[in-house]
Amino acid sequence: MRVHHLNCGTFRPVGGRAFGMPTLGCHCLLVETPAGLVLVDTGLGREDVERPRPRLSRLFLALGRIQFDPRDTAVEQVRDLGFKPADVRHILLTHLDFDHAGGITDFPAATVHVLADEAAAAKHRHGFIARRRYRPAQWRAVAKWQEYQPDGEPWFGFPAVRALRGVPPGFVMVALAGHSAGHGGVAVRDGTRWLLHAGDAYFDQAELRREAPRCPAGLAATQWLMQTAGRARRDNRARLRELAAASADTLAIICSHDLNELRNRQRAAELRQRALAALDEPAARRP
Repeated sequence: MRVHHLNCGTFRPVGGRAFGMPTLGCHCLLVETPAGLVLVDTGLGREDVERPRPRLSRLFLALGRIQFDPRDTAVEQVRDLGFKPADVRHILLTHLDFDHAGGITDFPAATVHVLADEAAAAKHRHGFIARRRYRPAQWRAVAKWQEYQPDGEPWFGFPAVRALRGVPPGFVMVALAGHSAGHGGVAVRDGTRWLLHAGDAYFDQAELRREAPRCPAGLAATQWLMQTAGRARRDNRARLRELAAASADTLAIICSHDLNELRNRQRAAELRQRALAALDEPAARRP
């Protein structure tokens, strides 16, 4: 499978430079499989960009200073890679926050997969933050949903779902509750290693350092504002930190909003593809 790292949303939060978060991205994965494309999160969608109100809340529009560029949408990047929106057969969501689920309706042929607790939280939207983070207009028209309880065989010690209905082998949904009620991660088998998209389980790659982990003040405040279960979020982040140190040879971990982490992954993926292309050249053309 080939994995593409996409930025499907750019944010320049109010006061972000002073608080260590001048620009944030929205890291999504597009995975080529023999059975079609699989998208991990969608970022913002075309309709979010074209008419942000009333699809998005005034609170997050004001605080996030979203850069509404159609080129950031997953659907445009899918086309730029030479595919059609209908080629996206499955969307695996870390959670249903507006900046992760906005592009769902750009792929009407896709089945949307999510943990059941997250689907329930998004449906009922209890509380001030929930009514603003979950935007039913983004996903009300979805016809094909698959919901899961994370009660299958554990994955690296985390509760997980390994058998995703209709999805090709090589994908796992991992329970990482705390940021939202049913927040999860999505693991992709990338060659000989796993790549875990941990969604918003952490916001900055420095949070996973074994020695002196840290998080910029603005990002820490955002995590506190958005969390539904602080202890669970912190515990899962600590477990991810341990996992990153103990399993570096078999597992890589990424999050949604660290733009430097995203760019590093894009560069690494590009170098990998160049190396593979060089190996595929006829022997006579090699230097």
